[in-house]
Amino acid sequence: MHTKTIASIASGMGGGIGVIRISGDDAMTIAGKIFRKRSQIDLSSECEKEDVQSDDKFFEKTDTHTIHYGFIVDEGKVVDEVMVLVMKKPNSYTREDVIEIDSHGGPFIVKKILETVLKNGAALAEPGEFTKRAFFNGRIDLAQAEAVMKLISSENNYALDSALSQLEGNLSKYIEDIRQDILYDMGYIEAALDDPEHYDLGKFRFELRDKLERDKDKLNELVEHFDDGRMKSEGINTVIVGKPNAGKSSLMNLLLDEERAIVTNVAGTTRDILEERVKLGDVILNLVDTAGIHETDDVVENIGVNKAIEYADKCDFIIYVVDSSEKLDDADFQIIDILQQKKGVILMNKSDLNPVTTVNDIQKRLDWECITFSNETKQGMKELEDYVNNSFLDGDISFNDQVHLTGIRHKEAVMAAIESIDAVLQAIDDEMPEDFFTIDMMDAYKGLGLINGETASEDLVNKIFKEFCMGK
Repeated sequence: MHTKTIASIASGMGGGIGVIRISGDDAMTIAGKIFRKRSQIDLSSECEKEDVQSDDKFFEKTDTHTIHYGFIVDEGKVVDEVMVLVMKKPNSYTREDVIEIDSHGGPFIVKKILETVLKNGAALAEPGEFTKRAFFNGRIDLAQAEAVMKLISSENNYALDSALSQLEGNLSKYIEDIRQDILYDMGYIEAALDDPEHYDLGKFRFELRDKLERDKDKLNELVEHFDDGRMKSEGINTVIVGKPNAGKSSLMNLLLDEERAIVTNVAGTTRDILEERVKLGDVILNLVDTAGIHETDDVVENIGVNKAIEYADKCDFIIYVVDSSEKLDDADFQIIDILQQKKGVILMNKSDLNPVTTVNDIQKRLDWECITFSNETKQGMKELEDYVNNSFLDGDISFNDQVHLTGIRHKEAVMAAIESIDAVLQAIDDEMPEDFFTIDMMDAYKGLGLINGETASEDLVNKIFKEFCMGK
């Protein structure tokens, strides 16, 4: 891929170190124009010495993967003291010549160095353009490129492990093995149709059926565990439910460690849906605080109640807050009916008051784990964290080291491939001619190729990389 030389800030702004990345055929030349060694700078005036001439070829003459101390200058004046990393093609992130300038991390300094780089011939990189070049230059495939952003945005060990697994190519290899099976069988069919004397298709259709069934099972396993992969990387969609004034909003504030939700002694204060991300131990919860579920004639409040029921139906995990200082009533019974056959935990809230409802009272109706809890004293917080983390690890929401799909794009590609394989299996059962098989087999092959990018359109690739951050 031979294109313009690009540059961008590749670090966060305001830290101790700033990183400006340059990639392309002119990266070494541009860096040479603005870099000066210590001996070329008059520190008393913070300017380059009068007899200094720029050496555009300085970095071209150095070895790859070396670091050089010096200064960035703009029109003879020092901008900053820097370290410059040299990575020559093809042994770089983009497989192009790459320069990385490590400067002090002040936003003004970093932006000033970037402006100097752009002034000397580089173009400002688009979001994700460095990784996009790594993809087009064959260093990584599309699934691995997507894993880069998942790695950057990971918030727990599970998301990190999942992103690293995808970045290492585990998903790509899993998919590519299936694609190669399909490709081999298509080749055999085509060869047999061209040369029937030397290739026997009589028994092959039965062998093909067995192989396609095995490939289908592998793909189905990915789809079945998609939610595991999604929760692993994006967090567990968790809804807090309970009747009005049970302490749902107080729990939300407690988990967030801030006054995010309005809390009063008036029942029905929460009428809208409040969504936040919470890290509980090593688990990310996409937490939703809902309106209290109960019968009401208030039109606005009733909309909130219906929304709460809708969210509870679609979520991965539920925290049911029970006011243990009051007897179970019709609102509780309505909630318990909704929660049957779902996964969650019961918090017996207001345990610092005189309990009226016991664990036995509620577990007779809903067989969930109960935790004695108090928003006021924080009793039960550690038990809640342990329960969610143990459930996440050991069973209720199980993960293991197998390959996971973590994006809806991948899931849709796999499901389309399964449909194509089903069409081939049906054609075999219907004793259709073998050349009919290859049409749907090719569809499956191309569909799976969308995952690693081999059959992805330019529009799809551009759409994916536009979601990347600047400098990556």
